[in-house]
Amino acid sequence: MSGAAPTVPEPFDWSSPQAAARRRRRYAADRRLRIYGLVSVLVAVGLLGILIASLVVGGYSAFVQTHIAVEFTADPENVPAGDPTSGNYRAVITNAVQQLFPELESRSELRTAGDILSKGTANMVRNHVVANPELVGRSFTLEVPASDPFDQLNKGVIDRNLPEDRRRVSDFEIGLFESLEARGLVSTLFNWALFVNSDSRFPELAGLAGALVGSFYALLVCFLVSFPVGIAAAIYLEEFAPKNRWTDLVEVNINNLAAVPSIVFGLLGLAVFIQLFGLPRSAPLVGGLVLSLMTLPTMIIVTRAALKSIPPSVREAALGIGASRHEVILHHVLPLALPGILTGTIIGLAQALGETAPLLLIGMNAFLTTPPGGVMDPATALPTQIFIWADSPERGFVSRTSAAILVLLGFLIVMNAIAIHLRQRFERRW
Repeated sequence: MSGAAPTVPEPFDWSSPQAAARRRRRYAADRRLRIYGLVSVLVAVGLLGILIASLVVGGYSAFVQTHIAVEFTADPENVPAGDPTSGNYRAVITNAVQQLFPELESRSELRTAGDILSKGTANMVRNHVVANPELVGRSFTLEVPASDPFDQLNKGVIDRNLPEDRRRVSDFEIGLFESLEARGLVSTLFNWALFVNSDSRFPELAGLAGALVGSFYALLVCFLVSFPVGIAAAIYLEEFAPKNRWTDLVEVNINNLAAVPSIVFGLLGLAVFIQLFGLPRSAPLVGGLVLSLMTLPTMIIVTRAALKSIPPSVREAALGIGASRHEVILHHVLPLALPGILTGTIIGLAQALGETAPLLLIGMNAFLTTPPGGVMDPATALPTQIFIWADSPERGFVSRTSAAILVLLGFLIVMNAIAIHLRQRFERRW
């Protein structure tokens, strides 16, 4: 049966105006895509720059502190030579204020002048005399922090030109402070107290030492729990577990747990570790256990991805020379996957360092004036300390909140930089 011959399409003329128009459209689409990507990157960098700039502008003043050089006299009538800890240091402070302002006579004026010094001056003088008992009966000079209103005044946060009823310090107090400045007794020094002191109700004395120690203990517990458990679980699921519906269910649950809000893990820790097991509230042990529950899914996923990246030829070569299954894993696969595992571990710990909600639920937001001595002592952490300071009404805590955020960001940047360094140094290309 004969039929019509098939029609052969004419070849497309790539030099025609239609082809040129199509090329121009494709090139224009490529340029738009590149522009969209560049604009997105610039917007992200700009927003990050605005965030960092706002934190620096708001928190840089907390890294310096106004100090006043005051001469104290440890009079034996107020400070017994045999027991300097029981001395009347308030009288020592009052006598020092009278020496600073001999023109003041009334008790109310002296009390107002004494408010220029920090409320912790008496403790600082007592600690200095106790550490140096030979000072009893002698005079010595200490640079003590100024109280928060005068620290803000010296830093320019409080405008001296405002009307008196619109600022925290009166004209009389400003006059007293300016007389100290004229005598060269006021200095602005680096605020080491921000790092060596624990929390305080007075902004000029508040520091992050307790929060730093508490975060260290919590991360230590988190690492000791999540690192071995996460690696062991990932090795079993990736290398030994049979592929059936039960392992599929476990994998789905692990992936889902990685997306669960952190506050849910805080509720779990509150119900299990504190109410069921009776562990103490506010302890870094509980905080570390809660953070380990939160980081375990991420660590398992990262470890499995690192194990999958090892070529099958490594396993086959090891099995071919007589290695057993566990020798292949422990001696060949795991060492080659370790850079990726360490990178995921550090990133997981960095995520745990910045978590606030689960730590608030287990009580790691207590007001503590001393660092914890162990994992069972009450403690706070960097994120919860930031939360506490942000909720404080004193104006001095505003800058310290931004400074604490900068410190936290610094730790996160360092941990991520370590993760990048480990990956670049030990990563194998196949």
